[in-house]
Amino acid sequence: MSRSALTSPRILVVGPALSALAQTAMPRAEISAVTADEALAHPLAGAFDLVILDAAGASPEVLAEVIAWVATLRPAPPALLAGAHLPAVLFRALLKLSRSDVLEAPFALVDLARAAGELIDGGADEARPKSRCWSVLGAVGGAGATTLAVELATLLAERSGPGQTCLVDLNLPDGAAAAYLGATPNLRLTDASVTPSRLDATVLSAFTYRVAGGPDLLAAPRDSTAFETVDAATVGRILEVACEVYRWVVVDMPRHRQPWTLDVLAGSDEVLVVSELTVPALLSARALAGEIEDALAGVTVPRIVLNRLSARAFGPSPSLGEAERAITSDWEAAAASVNLGGAISRHRPRSKIVRDVQALLDKMVPAAAEAAKPRRRFGR
Repeated sequence: MSRSALTSPRILVVGPALSALAQTAMPRAEISAVTADEALAHPLAGAFDLVILDAAGASPEVLAEVIAWVATLRPAPPALLAGAHLPAVLFRALLKLSRSDVLEAPFALVDLARAAGELIDGGADEARPKSRCWSVLGAVGGAGATTLAVELATLLAERSGPGQTCLVDLNLPDGAAAAYLGATPNLRLTDASVTPSRLDATVLSAFTYRVAGGPDLLAAPRDSTAFETVDAATVGRILEVACEVYRWVVVDMPRHRQPWTLDVLAGSDEVLVVSELTVPALLSARALAGEIEDALAGVTVPRIVLNRLSARAFGPSPSLGEAERAITSDWEAAAASVNLGGAISRHRPRSKIVRDVQALLDKMVPAAAEAAKPRRRFGR
């Protein structure tokens, strides 16, 4: 939930013609309206959370003076410039502000509310906990990537509390995360693809299924055409909003590359490539990890996780040297949990799988705490 939705922000509207629209779009806000000349002649005292400027309310030169005045306020509020055919002088003036945006006319009330809310909320960005996104993908089919994603998300949810962790299943045609957790897949991505820019926290909450004692789940119903109908902009927007809402986001990735795969991996803080301890699987894991490193040079270095490691191995086995962690096989516990609908850590908390995933989590969480590097995530 955003700060603008919970408080009564103070907004200064420069250009009275916009004041009624602003009040309708943001009924909780405390709005003061002045002309550009009044703002310069009799500056209002007190701090504002936002200044909205009507580009049609004064000449560009006068509005540039108003923007310069806004920059002198302490603390300096963000500014939203609304209008059509805006001259370069106003864009140059906005560059002097630390936070600003432009809303091109004509616009709807929802566009005004969203743009204003984003600027108001932006002032609290530094106080928000940094979100961390981990993507999990299998090097071969059946390597257990979904199981690992489910267990990681469940353990993160137990550690961080309700509403802090989200599991996103991007195996759109036939994802299994909902079935593993006994949940209902609510993510209607084909509907969202029509207007991805309008996806926000409220819309996302309608797509979410809250697993009792576990993570929130974003998973789509089975749709054999989903990879053809869901575009990269929608996938990116879904993950951007999820990272705004949740502290931890775990993504169950499809094994085969999609147009948006590299964007998702580039926006992830960790990429886990899951493999079995067989020669073909390890060769695939090494090749996949190398492809990711080459494509995202300097951005992402995948971790290889070996899954289904047998306690007893007959004959020669490949080296474990390249793996970050080995997950011990416990078929009985895994099968029982899937049949009951829920994570292994919920039904068989003493399973070897749970122990090994906890050890992997203990290794990754300190790295996540140390690595906070702000960047635009899911888009190039």
